[in-house]
Amino acid sequence: MQEYSRLVGIDVGTKRIGIAQTDLLKTIATPVGTYSPEEVLDRIREITTQSTVDKFIVGWPLTPNGVEGSATQMVDEFLIRLTRSFPDIPVEKVDERNTSNKAMQLMVSSGISKKKRKEKERVDRIAAAVILQTYLEEHNY
Repeated sequence: MQEYSRLVGIDVGTKRIGIAQTDLLKTIATPVGTYSPEEVLDRIREITTQSTVDKFIVGWPLTPNGVEGSATQMVDEFLIRLTRSFPDIPVEKVDERNTSNKAMQLMVSSGISKKKRKEKERVDRIAAAVILQTYLEEHNY
């Protein structure tokens, strides 16, 4: 019998961290939620307890011209915490430029009201799903 597993997408910010996960067949990414840096590892632990996670896909915030900046240092600090907490789950960093814009476009095209689109938490969790869905498409899952 085949074992089904997930990928978990993570969009790291200074105040909030968006999380998304794939379905067990790894065909679609779905937003899970937005969490504070203090509570996010507990939420990830819940996900890894509920089902097998093959890999964490973490947004890597390059500047518009493709170089690392202060935001990448913040993500690096999060990655240290993540890999210490989950040493057996590999992490892959992916370029996250324009994911917030894509998340906003998705919300507009989905008919989400302007008021709800201004909720930063909503943008963060949808951005995590965009990061993860892009990864799925680029790696032919």
